Amino acid sequence: MPNPTARKDLSLKGLELFQICARKGSLQAVAQETGLSVSTVSHHLRNLENHLGIELFNHARRPMVLTPKGRVFLRNIDDALQSIRKAKAEATAGNISEASHLRLATIEDFTTDIVPELAVYLAEAMPRCNFLFHTDTSHTIIDMLRDRQLDLGVTTSPPERLRDLQDRPLLRDPFVVVLPRMNEQSLSDVVEGRTKLPFLRFAGNQIIARQIESQLRRLGVSAPHRFECSSNQTLMAMVAAGAGWTITTPLLFSRARQFHDRVRMHRFPGKSFARTLAIVSTPDCSRSVLELVEKKLRALIASHAITQAHRDIPWLKESFVLVE
Repeated sequence: MPNPTARKDLSLKGLELFQICARKGSLQAVAQETGLSVSTVSHHLRNLENHLGIELFNHARRPMVLTPKGRVFLRNIDDALQSIRKAKAEATAGNISEASHLRLATIEDFTTDIVPELAVYLAEAMPRCNFLFHTDTSHTIIDMLRDRQLDLGVTTSPPERLRDLQDRPLLRDPFVVVLPRMNEQSLSDVVEGRTKLPFLRFAGNQIIARQIESQLRRLGVSAPHRFECSSNQTLMAMVAAGAGWTITTPLLFSRARQFHDRVRMHRFPGKSFARTLAIVSTPDCSRSVLELVEKKLRALIASHAITQAHRDIPWLKESFVLVE
């Protein structure tokens, strides 16, 4: 049992490590996330328990489990730590050039041209900043934001509430049908499964796949399929080869320019639907940094995707747009 008389100063680092350990349940996992040694993490937690005079964890359990008093303590410090992080972020980034760190993730949709230009721009605008750029699926990025492993991410907005995260809508990206260019069957026959051309699906664990499947169910469409893939580029290659058809978006279609001479984009028949891409951030992310990233992203999306799409396919002008 900790000795109440052997008290150390209450440290912010100890509180932060306690919060991470409560989430991870392992000293090794905390050490890996923070870059500290296991012994350093353990030292901070013991100092915190000594200061409070209580056991916060049941140290005999693996994974580590909070004691009842530990759960109460965690509830009471969560909001306080969030406020402190937000204050620190605003203080260090009031002048963007003084910002010290930024952990940013995007979905694969932007990695060809937009993310490289964004990275160069941010490196120049924030010369003292240490950056982490990460690419992953939307649901993984959102999980990483919830675990405070990232400061902000660019994702597909999920259908469920984000709760403790904040989102700023960026782009309305409507769903479209892509067929092999030489296909002679009608669009409605293909989509409604009255042909032998199979439907090439996005992998079911992706937000975009769930949105498409929900819409098809609402329309009563059950298209035959024999291929499922997490990569839009692979789906487009399959369509170009005449192996099937797919549902994608103009943004994703624009990334597959090498296949455009062998495929054709069509409006989705019947009721249209779209996904929204958004910047999602933790509550303690600096507003100054967030606004800087958003402004540059909007300009890059307009120049690299929207302008050319509107020029090549005029019917996209009303649906493929930045969200104001």
